[in-house]
Amino acid sequence: MRNYLIIGGSSGIGKALAEQLHKAGHRLYVTYLTHKEQSTDSVTYVKWDALNDSFDDSLLPDTLDGLVYCPGSINLKPFNRFSEDDFVRDFRLQVVGAVRVIQSVVSRLKASGRGAIVLFSTVAVQRGFPFHAQVSVSKGAIEGLTRSLAAEFAPHIRVNAIAPSLTDTPLAEKLLNTEQKRMNNSERNPLKRIGSVNDVAGAAQFLLSDESAWVTGQILHIDGGMSTIMN
Repeated sequence: MRNYLIIGGSSGIGKALAEQLHKAGHRLYVTYLTHKEQSTDSVTYVKWDALNDSFDDSLLPDTLDGLVYCPGSINLKPFNRFSEDDFVRDFRLQVVGAVRVIQSVVSRLKASGRGAIVLFSTVAVQRGFPFHAQVSVSKGAIEGLTRSLAAEFAPHIRVNAIAPSLTDTPLAEKLLNTEQKRMNNSERNPLKRIGSVNDVAGAAQFLLSDESAWVTGQILHIDGGMSTIMN
């Protein structure tokens, strides 16, 4: 049994990952914001607002084997329509929030001797998409943070990120809320489908496990080939 902290683990990819890790018999500490869950003997849920709250690590064990930071946003709009406040809010949620949590728990991860951090980027950093400037700025910073921390924390803690393409989550609901939108987005993908939460959560579980013990500083593209294949 291992101890894992999942930030934003009550919906979407984070929830799917929590379910996979729980099924595998691990001890979980999971934060939520709006989707409240009840704690059990093996899963402790704590409310945390990445934008407004300091991170309280008092409920965590002395040793953590893995941290996954899931909070994100998909705010798509023309470049000349997003404001400084829009940009700063996204950056605080996706980058500053991750930095604060990592700083809080890095000693616990190091104590494990096999600690792993998993962050999330997006295919839009690798490929240029119109109206993605706001999200790409923050996620591009996440990719830089991933590589920098992987170098700084080696050999004690591995740090990797996952860069999905469009995935069927509550966050993407506005992009997938009609059959026509679902069909159009499926057709844009080389594998002709939208990603599922389990597609991405499975990759995160791999990056936390000993099966990826020689993997660090990597951006894993779980995107149906969108980052590398012309459709």
